[in-house]
Amino acid sequence: MSTVEAWAREFVLSTSLETKLRPALPPSEFSGVGERLAAPGRPPELVAREKRRKTPRELRDPARRAEVIHTFLHHELQAAELMAWAILAFPETPLGFRRGLLGICRDELRHLGLYADHLVTLGHPFGSFPINDWFWKRVPGPDVTPAQFVARLGIAFEGGNLDHGVRFTEKFAEAGDARAAEIQALITREEEAHAAFALHWFREFTGGLDFETWRKCLPEPLSPMMARGEVVNIEARTRAGYPPDFLARLSAPWSDE
Repeated sequence: MSTVEAWAREFVLSTSLETKLRPALPPSEFSGVGERLAAPGRPPELVAREKRRKTPRELRDPARRAEVIHTFLHHELQAAELMAWAILAFPETPLGFRRGLLGICRDELRHLGLYADHLVTLGHPFGSFPINDWFWKRVPGPDVTPAQFVARLGIAFEGGNLDHGVRFTEKFAEAGDARAAEIQALITREEEAHAAFALHWFREFTGGLDFETWRKCLPEPLSPMMARGEVVNIEARTRAGYPPDFLARLSAPWSDE
């Protein structure tokens, strides 16, 4: 594969589990040729579940803990695929934006590799539980703009991970799984840069960072309340660049009203 776009297409559409978990290194050259892929390829080892399951509360059981980590791994896979999707979907955007997408894609691949290795130690390798392509159902589309893309995947979902990541770092530690807690803490820290990237480019694409403008970029049934955790991680979000007025609206008990 001679271009980043060819690599991105192969990665998104692949039905090989090995390719999804450990794709070849991408080239360095962009062709600027665009394409909007309708859906990702799915290896036969991955079985779809139509509805999202509630997260298990008891994580001392290795199987229940593995189920949660399996879900997080699939979140990282979808994020990596969607960054590759956006490289193809937005060839007219600045090269710096597309290079940033590729860099984040590689971060997500590294993250999912950490989860995948730990799942093996827990006796439940990737594919042991059903998956749900929830991000794919909410983020891309034939008419999605670059601003809507970063609003959904970066500001909403990756920003939400800053909240959820802290909670599950604590839960994994309480369950006695120091390695899972270590992995979760690392990924949560690195998500700050991903959220910062989205915030920067949302400003570039829209001329600012207005809460209502962001909110209008979220498709039904996605809402601000679904883009945050039980407790908003103010410190991490502030480091990522969320302004105080935005965080005040996001943290309000009735943000969706």
